[in-house]
Amino acid sequence: MNCSSHGLRFVPQLHSSITELLLQNNLLTTITPGHLDMLHNLQLANLSGNPFHCDCSILYFRQWLRRNKAISVMPVCASPSELAQRPIDELTDADLSSCVSDDCSGWVYNAILCLMLCFLIGLLLWCVQLARNSTFILGIDERHTGFEAESLRSLKPKHRVRMRCSIGSLSPGADDIDKPLLNMDILPQILDVLHKQHNIKIKVP
Repeated sequence: MNCSSHGLRFVPQLHSSITELLLQNNLLTTITPGHLDMLHNLQLANLSGNPFHCDCSILYFRQWLRRNKAISVMPVCASPSELAQRPIDELTDADLSSCVSDDCSGWVYNAILCLMLCFLIGLLLWCVQLARNSTFILGIDERHTGFEAESLRSLKPKHRVRMRCSIGSLSPGADDIDKPLLNMDILPQILDVLHKQHNIKIKVP
């Protein structure tokens, strides 16, 4: 494919079967990333004589030139002035330091996102494990007129949560208090289900 000295500003559409790429003496300033990747049969390439601008957009072209052995004449930078006439394949990361900094910033940003995601997952797992390991004891007195909830996770008495609710004052008569609120015949089955399935222990004084 011979398109030399045609005043081209962009590389034309290429076919993977071409063996020669002659684009010298045009007006190319950069190469679109990936545009030359399909040229697996290339045997000769010449892109010299183009005013390539060597900024971050030249990184793809630099890598392509380094791994391609079919280059007959190595193209050089036309701008910026500090890189003028430098062969593009010889540009170092120091020459393109601003591009390297951008890459590092992106890497740091991705690392921070991964750490935050791992922290949230760990916190969620910890909450689930804490809920599964929590055990409570409910004490029911003989008259079934109140209850006591005590957290087993508290080691000091002042940290224990105790709740006593008397329902005697809410009953209109003494007969209602004497009536059992729970069928004691099925109490063992209820206690077993609460303990095995919900990790709740019921203590009857």
